[in-house]
Amino acid sequence: MQSADQNAVWRSTYFLLCLMLFTLSAMGQEKPPMEMGQYQLDSGDVIQITVFGQADLSLRRRLGETGVIHYPFLGDLHVAGMTARQLESQIYQGLKGDYLVSPSVSVSIEDYRPFFIDGEVKRPGGYPFQPGLTVDKAAALAGGYTERASRNKIQILRSDAQGQHHLDGQPQSRVFPGDIITVEQRFF
Repeated sequence: MQSADQNAVWRSTYFLLCLMLFTLSAMGQEKPPMEMGQYQLDSGDVIQITVFGQADLSLRRRLGETGVIHYPFLGDLHVAGMTARQLESQIYQGLKGDYLVSPSVSVSIEDYRPFFIDGEVKRPGGYPFQPGLTVDKAAALAGGYTERASRNKIQILRSDAQGQHHLDGQPQSRVFPGDIITVEQRFF
């Protein structure tokens, strides 16, 4: 039989655990419409397609505005909006049978499309995306915040398959490729 002190410890531990889970779930509400594992290709991305043992079927391409690439034997492929895994599957299915018995296809993202930051930063513009990027890190790449920058009024415009979304950002908000971040001016 447990003592009253042990029961109190278990209750407080349970309470703290519930509080931590609630806090983590609340933080998770800011999640973007897609995680990086489900990253959808779009114009500006550079992809590497490798078919092992088939140098003539391996290529590196930057996606243009149309989101279409020309691939040997398969013709024009509309890849914008697809994940790397979906593109691998499409190429695998297209090459299997007619061209190769069992192709080993790999698609990787060599360079992500840039993100853009404007407003109250010292050097507004487009910058190369880096995984793990936050608004604070993006502002640092842009020369830092100006003296008039508001760290509470940050807008992020993000596009995905469902369209464009306006998000209220914070300094620790995650940044994704293609995001447009606007740091607004604070009022004294």
